[in-house]
Amino acid sequence: MQDLTQPDDVRDLLAAVLEALDIPHPATVGDGEVHDRLLADRAMHAVIALRSTLDGHPLGIEWTTQYLRERLAEHPPTGYRHHGTPRTEATP
Repeated sequence: MQDLTQPDDVRDLLAAVLEALDIPHPATVGDGEVHDRLLADRAMHAVIALRSTLDGHPLGIEWTTQYLRERLAEHPPTGYRHHGTPRTEATP
C-alpha cells in the first residue's frame, strides 16, 4: 500500500480522534449515563475513521478527517453536567 498522506494530515486526524475521546467527565453518576452513551458514539466514529485510514480509503485521509469532525458535531458533549460545573448550571 502506497502512503500518500502528509504529516499534517495525520496530525489533523489524530487531533480529531483526541477530540472524539477527550470529553469532560460527568459530574454525577446520573450524568454518567449520558456521558457514556455520547462517548461510545464518538469512539465508534473515531474507530471507523482510523480503520478507514489504515485500510487506505480511496477518498483519502483529509476526507476521512472531515467526515469524523462532521459526525462529532452530531454528537456534542452536551446534555449532562460536567465535572466542576456548579449544581445550579446544567449543560444544554
